Amino acid sequence: MKKVILSEMAEITPRFSEVDSLGIVWHGNYLKYFEDGREAFGAKYNLGYLEVFNQGFLTPLVKINCDFKKILKYGDKAIIKATYIDCEAAKITFKYLILKKDTEEVVATGESVQVFLNGKGELHLTIPPFFAEWKKKWGITT
Repeated sequence: MKKVILSEMAEITPRFSEVDSLGIVWHGNYLKYFEDGREAFGAKYNLGYLEVFNQGFLTPLVKINCDFKKILKYGDKAIIKATYIDCEAAKITFKYLILKKDTEEVVATGESVQVFLNGKGELHLTIPPFFAEWKKKWGITT
């Protein structure tokens, strides 16, 4: 069976408020850019925060990492690619790639893991039915 890969891209232009006095994007903003990628993914594949919330779940981040490769400056344009990584556990994992738009140089890579909490804030250890259906809809599982 062919492995299904779902990803989406978002374009950003670093704002003045996101850079330091040298005009370089402050490192903490890369996590916000990863979120831009997750939100673009959610909009395309119907897995946004509100869709999950409307099913009675929250998906907080429990792990995130970022490896910096090149600098991004004020005025640069960048592409954030968020790719869903499937697993059998009740979690959502994304890999990220941030590229300079004009040169396609890799600026940063990363990964995040989100878990499912029910409406009471309790960890949900099995895949929620709506998420199992979502995976089936996109051909990730049969």
